[in-house]
Amino acid sequence: MRSMASVQVTALLHAWGAGDETALHQLLPLVESELRRLAGVYMARERPGHTLQPTALVNEAFLRLVDAQSVRWHGRAHFFGIAARLMRRVLVDHARARGFQKRGGGAQAVPLETTILVSRAPDIGLFDLDHALDALAEVDERKARVVEMRFFGGMTVEETAGALGVSADTVKRDWRLAKLWLLKTLGEQPR
Repeated sequence: MRSMASVQVTALLHAWGAGDETALHQLLPLVESELRRLAGVYMARERPGHTLQPTALVNEAFLRLVDAQSVRWHGRAHFFGIAARLMRRVLVDHARARGFQKRGGGAQAVPLETTILVSRAPDIGLFDLDHALDALAEVDERKARVVEMRFFGGMTVEETAGALGVSADTVKRDWRLAKLWLLKTLGEQPR
């Protein structure tokens, strides 16, 4: 059963998508803590001393969400899935702006946690992972979204299933196959 807050968020998303600007102002307090949690998940994977703070990440992602008003929101989980994708883009754009893509440019490697992988993970940079996810999206968009929502967004299997409109079993299968695909792809990249 969906919670009252989830129903309220969905109603506000639909109103906002239909052009009701006041819905956006009512939506922010309802989603802010979850957006901060997502930002915390993202920032925990970044190098120590990162110049972008979780609050700034939330603010930048929210500004990009405001530009996405024309999106046909399917509900709360869809909203947070899009927010997770935008936070990933903000971090990649921030790293590019700081010039970290040139031969590693001093960017610290971001290891994929062994809890989400079937074997010990090599150290993987943000750009390597970003490119690998983009390549996976070309092969299988849904599997790439599953990784984005589960790994970056910290969403549960059930939340991810709801956002994608598939079963929990499908998410588990996609998650498992996507991890294997990423391991293979990232393992083949020259260091």
